[in-house]
Amino acid sequence: MDAGNPRDEESPLVAAGQNSQVGKPTNHTRDVHILSSAFLLIFLAYGAAQNLETTVNSQGDLGTISLGILYVSFTIFSVTASSVVRALGSKYAIVLGTTGYWLFIAANLKPSWYTMVPASVYLGFAASIIWVGQGTYLTSTARSHASDHNLHEPTVIGSFNGEFWGMFAAHQFVGNLISLALLTDGSDGSTSGTTLLFIVFLCFMTLGTILMCFISKRDGKRGEAAAESPNGFCSSFVSLTKGIITPLLDIRMWLIIPLIAYSGLQQAFVWAEFTKEIVKPAIGVSGVGGAMAVYGAFDTICALTAGRLTSGLASITWIVSFGSILQALVFLWILLGYSLTSGVLGVLYPLLMAAMLGIGDGVLNTQLNALLGIIFKQDMEGAFSQLKLWQSASIAVVFFLSPYISLQAMLLIMLVALLVAVACFLFLSLQVEKTFSNPRAS
Repeated sequence: MDAGNPRDEESPLVAAGQNSQVGKPTNHTRDVHILSSAFLLIFLAYGAAQNLETTVNSQGDLGTISLGILYVSFTIFSVTASSVVRALGSKYAIVLGTTGYWLFIAANLKPSWYTMVPASVYLGFAASIIWVGQGTYLTSTARSHASDHNLHEPTVIGSFNGEFWGMFAAHQFVGNLISLALLTDGSDGSTSGTTLLFIVFLCFMTLGTILMCFISKRDGKRGEAAAESPNGFCSSFVSLTKGIITPLLDIRMWLIIPLIAYSGLQQAFVWAEFTKEIVKPAIGVSGVGGAMAVYGAFDTICALTAGRLTSGLASITWIVSFGSILQALVFLWILLGYSLTSGVLGVLYPLLMAAMLGIGDGVLNTQLNALLGIIFKQDMEGAFSQLKLWQSASIAVVFFLSPYISLQAMLLIMLVALLVAVACFLFLSLQVEKTFSNPRAS
């Protein structure tokens, strides 16, 4: 080697710099804080708007059908989402995904079939990549943080998911308080203030999109490698097929899918049925914001607490069981004992139900994401793509069924789905526990 080569003279400095980097592990929590805050800003607008769709855009069931189209589109694009995220990298997939939410809110300024339907279709694509990107990015960040700081990986995954989903759940609280403040019910049954509300929401979304650009890029090399492949089309086709099929070859995924589907059903039940059939008759359209703020507050508290308590499959099992029991009690209450009453109790009952449903949602959000991150380490994009595929499909089912079946029939569907989901999940938990406790299994 040439002694006069400048690179050789700089090598001790480079080595010193590398040693200094090794001595000071990267603190990945900054990216979690930014990601969580950006999602809060974007979804406080979208979440509140979605809660109002079936009541504000009720003429011709425009709101309900638009949401149904959105989640059908979400389901279809979820099939290819893992490949798109691999090609773009999770950061750029997340940033691109925010544009769909912005367009959907803008369409609500002039709601019609010509604005809402195209916006719903595009949002389905945007939502598929933003959520697969989010799950991949957050799990990758947690694993890097655990590795750099010699921490227990499942605990870090649970903690990071707790922070993210706690902040995310707060969007229901903040966004619906804004709705409550800006919307007023007229004496003729109309609602005023919607235009101002959606303009304010667009401002929050713009801030969230800008903030999202500041998260670190984590997986660019893989995307670049795929882009430079000489057999680009074949490589993309193989990647797409692998992303769809590989997770389904694992029996553990099939045992988790019922719980994933139920998590979508219970969210859609709150958005489409609970707000329309329970909250609106009791406290009016403007009261939907207040009830959903309570839902969001308890969702937030539960997500933060559940994330802190997550340390592995055993803790996930107990936490999921607790949340499932609470939601089952709400469904049974509405089905068997609830009736519209006046006075304080007439307001208190929907708020109490909202709190219990919020706790269940906080449990499912944190624990499903932590569970997939722990079990499917080798194919995170594929696992999170399956999460959104089955979740969005079940949400679409609720929005399309909602106009045609009774509340009682929907509640029976929810209870059966919950029973099947919990049974499959407990079987998974027992099988995995048996594998780890049996020395021959290793």
